[in-house]
Amino acid sequence: MSANPKGYRLTAATGIHRGDRLYQQDQVDILPHTRVPGCLLAVVADGMGGKSGGRKASDQVVLTARQLFDRYSPQSDDASDTLKQLVLESHLMIKLTAITAEEEPHSTVAAFLVSPGRECDVIHAGDSRVYHFRGADLVFRTKDHSYVQRLVEEGQITEEEANVHPQSNLLTGCLGTFQDPPLTLHHIDRLEIGDTMLACSDGLWHYFSPRELGAIVNTLPPRDASEMLVTKARQRARGGGDNLSLAIVRVEALA
Repeated sequence: MSANPKGYRLTAATGIHRGDRLYQQDQVDILPHTRVPGCLLAVVADGMGGKSGGRKASDQVVLTARQLFDRYSPQSDDASDTLKQLVLESHLMIKLTAITAEEEPHSTVAAFLVSPGRECDVIHAGDSRVYHFRGADLVFRTKDHSYVQRLVEEGQITEEEANVHPQSNLLTGCLGTFQDPPLTLHHIDRLEIGDTMLACSDGLWHYFSPRELGAIVNTLPPRDASEMLVTKARQRARGGGDNLSLAIVRVEALA
């Protein structure tokens, strides 16, 4: 999709793989605005809760995102409020699903909304992440709502140790639990030409350093980068990989 006033375009791609699990519980989508060029919403949801519960939860996140973004007006609506609404409405619907289906569906969410003026708003809950790269350099990434992230922030373990910690999958916040989900927001004043936004589940980021991710998304077009990231994650998982999903959006100059 393109936005001519600033002489740039947004190129995008998604990737998803079941990994070595029996069921696919991740969901991912990139939604271009139907009425406003240069505006899009990207969302990744990592479902949890058994054979069907996790998929119901992640499906609900993406369904809610589509419904909200279809009504979203960049000229009059606040992007961060829309993202908060996405998390809270998804959380409520997932909890209702749990009541009616006698399951325990939960989901993470990692989403970003790019506005026509190249502003970008980010929200996440759980351990799915959003990364912002300028060229190959990491500018920002979300901090997981997880037990091991808390240990890292307290200085008890390093980022490298967190990746192999036996309780690395223990979340301190997500959607569908008894407690309200965290609403952790981040605002980017302006995406520059050459910037890349990446949202992904832990089944992907677990196998890469930020430096590796930056190099891949900067060197390759989004579709090729998506394919390479999925392929490398599968190789590095060595038969023990989780579901994985990702959404990549890059700001490129018009030729």
